Amino acid sequence: MWYLTGFHAIEEQIKSGKAVGSLLVAKAGPRAREIIALAMEHKIRIDRVGTHELDHLAPDHRGIVLPVEDPGSPEDITLEGFLAGLGDRTDVLVAVLDEITDPHNYGAILRSCDQFGVDLVLTRNRRIAKHAEVIAHTSAGAVSWVSVAETANLIRAVGDLKAAGFWIYGADMAGEPVYTQDLRGRAALILGGEGTGISRLLRESCDVLVAIPSQGRVDSLNVSVAAGILFYEITRQRSQRS
Repeated sequence: MWYLTGFHAIEEQIKSGKAVGSLLVAKAGPRAREIIALAMEHKIRIDRVGTHELDHLAPDHRGIVLPVEDPGSPEDITLEGFLAGLGDRTDVLVAVLDEITDPHNYGAILRSCDQFGVDLVLTRNRRIAKHAEVIAHTSAGAVSWVSVAETANLIRAVGDLKAAGFWIYGADMAGEPVYTQDLRGRAALILGGEGTGISRLLRESCDVLVAIPSQGRVDSLNVSVAAGILFYEITRQRSQRS
């Protein structure tokens, strides 16, 4: 059992229809009252509890807590099922996360995935159970909406994407400037782990390595920041299709 405390995370969990059980309320300021009204609209029971009880369950609460079984993907998704359901769709974007271990980065990437319409996040390790609340909070609730599929073998999964007509891009500082590449069509973007980048075998699976040109003195952008910029560039190119 996890306990969501962030206002956005609780809101989006309720809107997604995944909330079960009761909304626990110790004190209700203006923002909490909005969430209580939303919960009532969705037929979620409101339980009044003492502040000390919430202190025990979730020390970082702000007077309101939503217990959840799993604040993760909105439904159980497999890569095989996802590919089978694509039909003749052309513009499809998959984000492949190669050992993203920082829950703040993971949550921030999910938020960008939601904002830029990423169709699927593919990862070897979707759930970081002890950091579920951090992920839900950092993603501002996007974790309740973004489709995430797990796989035991990312190399094989990337091969399946290629077989389905996806062009595989790897985010790498040594790559080609991203704006020089045609990113339309079926595209999968691989994002490497913090400090390690894309693992060797996955790197060799890429069709093209792409980079974000920069003038900074620091080695590289944070992976979650880079993800947002790259997703934006893909969205920009697709919106300008002639």
